[in-house]
Amino acid sequence: MRALKIAAAGMSAQQMRVEVISNNLANMNTTGYNARRAEFSDLHYQQMARPGTINASDGTVLPTGVQLGLGVRASAVSMMLAQGALAQTGGDLDLAIEGDGYLEITMPSGLSAYTRDGGLKLTGDGQIVTSDGFPVVPDTTIPRDTRSLSINAEGEIYGYFADQVAPQFLGQLTLAGFTNPKGLEAIGSNLFLETPASGPALVAVPGEDGLGLLRQGYLEDSSVDPVREVTDLIEAQRGYELNSKVITAADQMLSSMVQIR
Repeated sequence: MRALKIAAAGMSAQQMRVEVISNNLANMNTTGYNARRAEFSDLHYQQMARPGTINASDGTVLPTGVQLGLGVRASAVSMMLAQGALAQTGGDLDLAIEGDGYLEITMPSGLSAYTRDGGLKLTGDGQIVTSDGFPVVPDTTIPRDTRSLSINAEGEIYGYFADQVAPQFLGQLTLAGFTNPKGLEAIGSNLFLETPASGPALVAVPGEDGLGLLRQGYLEDSSVDPVREVTDLIEAQRGYELNSKVITAADQMLSSMVQIR
């Protein structure tokens, strides 16, 4: 009774889809979060009669054959790249990326990670870091007596001081781009790691090499569409219920078979 295993595979696939949707909804207020989509493909087919097989002595061939599918499997959980809305915060170190690109940060292990969460902070030493305390690359230190900061669209950081009329240049922020951003490895905390699938990071000044621009005083909202997610959730729930009914029907068929006298 193949239907039991096929329906079980279908239930497992719909369960995974619900888990992906629930993660999207849980992150609907996460800065810079891109929604994920579960993708599926059919499993191997059992060839009872291959298409094109000669069916008679006169050379007649089967036009379609008999191919029995064995279920479904998860093929990918893909990141849906989309620009989230920009929410104004007014913070000097709140940066939204308008377009492609990621801020590069240095992990405690020394590895580089990448994020679109531009809610940056200052340490006691004036170093620019993420909310988790990871320093932003390139390393920039803001003097203690800085009254305010100005960061233009190209990532140039200027500081204003009490004893100076003109602003002072303090550093240059850069962005990293990837040939295949969907190939990045998500590790949580809004961070991604480079992988062979993503390709190497291409670092440049904002606005160059196809990278986006920075917007000071803004943060990028999540790109999750709650209406679409709830619609997909209902669809996945219905798919799960239909597969469970197939299991019930297959069980009843087995019961009828064993009760034959």
